[in-house]
Amino acid sequence: MISSITHYKKRITFTLMLGLLLNFIPAFAETTDSHDKQGHHADKSLDWPGIYMGFLPCQDCIGVKTTLALNKSGSYILITVNVGKSDREFVEKGKFTAGGKGDTLVLTARNSNVTHQYAVAKDMLIQLDEQGNRVSGKLADRYILRRKDTTDSGPSEHSGHAMP
Repeated sequence: MISSITHYKKRITFTLMLGLLLNFIPAFAETTDSHDKQGHHADKSLDWPGIYMGFLPCQDCIGVKTTLALNKSGSYILITVNVGKSDREFVEKGKFTAGGKGDTLVLTARNSNVTHQYAVAKDMLIQLDEQGNRVSGKLADRYILRRKDTTDSGPSEHSGHAMP
C-alpha cells in the first residue's frame, strides 16, 4: 500500500513539474498549427516545436516513458523514466539541429557528447539508431514519439505514458 502511494505521489509530482515548466517557460511549449502540405521536414522551423511523448522499448525494463519538448529556439528537454526498473526521472537538456538529410533532427546534450537522432514525420518523431537509420525488427513501430500540443482541450489520444 505504501509503495503504491509513493508511486502515485511521484507520478503526480512529475505531472505537476512538467505542467509548471510548460506554464512558466512559454518557449518550452511553443507549437504551431501551420504544416507543410508537401510533408514535414526538419529544416522548416514551424514543423517541429512542441511536446512529443512515447513509451519506447527497453532491454532490461518494461519500457522507457519518454517526453521530449522542442523549442523554436533550437533547445530541448528530454525526460525519461525506465518503467519497471526505477521511478527515477532522467532529465537531459541540450540543443538540436536539422540533420544532413533535411528530414531528421539531431539532439546534442548540453553536458556531454550524447546525441539522439529522429526522423521527422507528420506530428511524430521516429527515433533512429546510432547510425541514423530506422530501427528494424518486430519492435520497430514502437520507436515513435507522438506530438501532444499543449493547446489541446479535449482528452488525450496518446496513451503511451499510461502504466502498462
